[in-house]
Amino acid sequence: MYIITTRNFPPQVGGIQTLMYGIAKNLSKLKEVKVFADDFTGSKDFDAKQNFSTERVRGLKFIRKFRKANLINNYISENKKVEGIISDHWKSIEKISKNVCNQINTICLIHGKEINHENKSPLLIRMLNSLEKSKYIIANSEFTKKLAISKGIPEGKIHVIHPGIFLEENISSENLEKAEAIYAKGKPRILTVARLDKRKSIDQTLLALKNFQSKYQDFIYVVCGDGEEYDNLKRLSDNLDLNQNVIFLSDISQDLKNALIKKSDIFVMPSIQFEKSVEGFGIVYAEAAKYGVPSIGGLLGGASDAIQNNETGILCDGEKHEEIYKALIEMFTNDKFKIMGEKAKQFSEKFSWDNQIKKYLNLLEE
Repeated sequence: MYIITTRNFPPQVGGIQTLMYGIAKNLSKLKEVKVFADDFTGSKDFDAKQNFSTERVRGLKFIRKFRKANLINNYISENKKVEGIISDHWKSIEKISKNVCNQINTICLIHGKEINHENKSPLLIRMLNSLEKSKYIIANSEFTKKLAISKGIPEGKIHVIHPGIFLEENISSENLEKAEAIYAKGKPRILTVARLDKRKSIDQTLLALKNFQSKYQDFIYVVCGDGEEYDNLKRLSDNLDLNQNVIFLSDISQDLKNALIKKSDIFVMPSIQFEKSVEGFGIVYAEAAKYGVPSIGGLLGGASDAIQNNETGILCDGEKHEEIYKALIEMFTNDKFKIMGEKAKQFSEKFSWDNQIKKYLNLLEE
């Protein structure tokens, strides 16, 4: 059996949460899996529906990591059938016994911003000491791998495995109808699903859309997500007089999110690097692609692993609203987005969980 230790897990929403759930769900089809995860509102109902066991850990954040590590150390010492550990973050294995990690195959995932620490800083030293316990380190993109090497992580330990996606997901007719009603008669239909922070460059996207409005007066831009920039972005939308075109949805279900993606024409998230924060991959680009929806992504970070530039989408400088505007116009000139969408759907098959989970299993069984 395999243990998954994670600070990020549904019902909490987010890219890493989706990734860790995908690993647990697909690995459990092949092997017994036990997940140790933080507790969230709705966890009990969510866990009851799964075909793997989940132990939730409560308490203050500082205390939780010690409590979870002790639970894992004790569980492994009492269950000799445990063959390996998969960790979502270097902090999730930091307090697990080094002896335990050395006895079984230990894999730790890295995503981008959580390893981007200053050289010789206390955080970098902690990170390197923690990752030393891991036999393999999984980078979510070639960009993240290069970043990891620059931070002193041994190249020989690093394997690139892109986040997987569920190619077949049933969307309820109710949520498809809701998505249609949200977009109403607006055209084109543009979507962003993201945590609303500076890194996503949604402010520059809104500026680009103000110019876009002169050619496409009836466009609808739906922004799904919450975060520290929510109020600032709503205020910017007001100031740009885009209220008739822009809709903010801060709390929606996964099913409605999928319905909105499926009903959109393009997906936009031209991420930038903000301070230490950078997009390691961008699983939502692949999620959009599986529905035949092309993306506009940023030049910086790992988006180039998820978007084939000028084929399945467009990469642009997300710090410049003029560049985002050019990408938007190019997408909708002669309905280019439709051709890109078809290519995106074909490209998305490489990220299928059926393919990706085998890569994890191969490392765990080495």
